[in-house]
Formats: sequence, C-alpha cells, structure tokens
Amino acid sequence: MNRRRWMFLVTILALSLIVTLSAPAFQAQQPPQPTAQPEQPAAPAPGSGEEAVEQILRQQEALITGQGFTYNPEGRRDPFRSPFGDIGDKTKRPQGLAGMLVAEIDLSGVVHDPGGGDMAMVMGSDNKGYFLRVGDEVYDGTVIAIDPEHGTVTFRQQVDDPRMIKPYRDIIKRVVPLEDEESGDE
Repeated sequence: MNRRRWMFLVTILALSLIVTLSAPAFQAQQPPQPTAQPEQPAAPAPGSGEEAVEQILRQQEALITGQGFTYNPEGRRDPFRSPFGDIGDKTKRPQGLAGMLVAEIDLSGVVHDPGGGDMAMVMGSDNKGYFLRVGDEVYDGTVIAIDPEHGTVTFRQQVDDPRMIKPYRDIIKRVVPLEDEESGDE
C-alpha cells in the first residue's frame, strides 16, 4: 500500500470513530417540555451549548471589568518602552532657545559689534526675543555665521537622513529691509 492510501484509510477510521462516539451524546439531549407557567428565560440545560455561551460571556465580562486578569511586573521591564533607553528621544526638549528647532526661530535683526562679536536678534516660538552669537546652539543646530552686511544668519542643522551624504544642512535666514518690502508691494 502506498502512503497516500494509508493516510486516507486512517482519516476515514478517525472520522467514523468520532461520529460513533458523539452519536450517544446527541441522542441523550431531550428538547425542553413546554409548561403552562408564564414565560421566563429558561435556564440553560446542563451540557448544552447555551451553558457554554453563558460561561464565555461571564468570562468576557470579568475580563472587561478587570476581575479575571492580573499582571505582576515584578522584575520585568515595561514591554512598551525601548530597551535602548531614551536614545534619540526628541519629545522632551529643554526650556528656552535651547529647546527650539531652527525652523521655529524667526530672525528679527542683526547687530554689528565693532569688537567682533556680532549678534543676531531672533524671535522664538514662545514669542520671546533672544540674542544669538556664533557657536550658540539651538535644539537641532548651531549658529555658524552671522553677516551684518547682508543681514543673514547661517545655521548648521543636524539631519538624521541616511540618504544624505552629509549629516547636516546649512540654513540661511535673512532679515528683509523695509525698503525692499515696500518696493515689492508696488
């Protein structure tokens, strides 16, 4: 006998055994007898499918209300936290200018100091004014140049894009003089 026929015969024998053993259980169940009492919800008959459904519903209700489930995290880490700690967690920013992105800063003006310490006046996302010098850091970048003649400030923004060759991008913010704004409206 080949293997396929052997498996077919075993399957047929197993199915016939299951049918034979379950037949007396189906015959033992009697339908409920009608009574002359007022209609009340009938209690599920022992061994019936209704009893199993009621038990499942009770278990679901206990689970939803929190009665049937407990969790003891004793000595285990939280499965919803990164196992690497807070590396790269940028949701918690420091207060003030150190917690602002380059895109959140608006350049208000540039001040030339004859002593060589040029400063940029910026408006932060918190609507407060701040002064920046070359080398000052914001959340995602650093001031690398201030040019009072052209009214520009250059930021070197850190970029976490693996497609880029350089891990940074230089962003230039400009102060637009009032004369250029008025001539642009005409």
